[in-house]
Amino acid sequence: MDKRVTGLGGVFFKSQDPKKSKEWYKNHLGVEGIFHWQPADGNGPAGQTVFSSFKEDTTYFAPSEKPFMFNFRVENLEELLTALRAEGVTVVGKVEDYPYGKFGWILDPEGNKIELWEPKEDDGGGQ
Repeated sequence: MDKRVTGLGGVFFKSQDPKKSKEWYKNHLGVEGIFHWQPADGNGPAGQTVFSSFKEDTTYFAPSEKPFMFNFRVENLEELLTALRAEGVTVVGKVEDYPYGKFGWILDPEGNKIELWEPKEDDGGGQ
């Protein structure tokens, strides 16, 4: 398998007050939650990287107890998960399919949950 991760799909973190966090990042850093981009070589679809907070008591990052989760864009989720399982990586849950792409989850050696996202070909990077 040649390609694994093709880009950063998102950075997610827990917050005591997600609305207040969103407003702070917007007002002080100009971050509105989504970074739109084009591939540097001009080949392939446009994409986006999401920056978002979740409620402090979210279970979405489980089984990790860390207050953050990365989302990586991948080219072939099923093939990658098969390769990762064979390499001894912990795969969490089952692949979920949505109109904007497929998702799978793994744990790194420190128990951090990582979301893997295979966007739909024509999604424009949207989530």
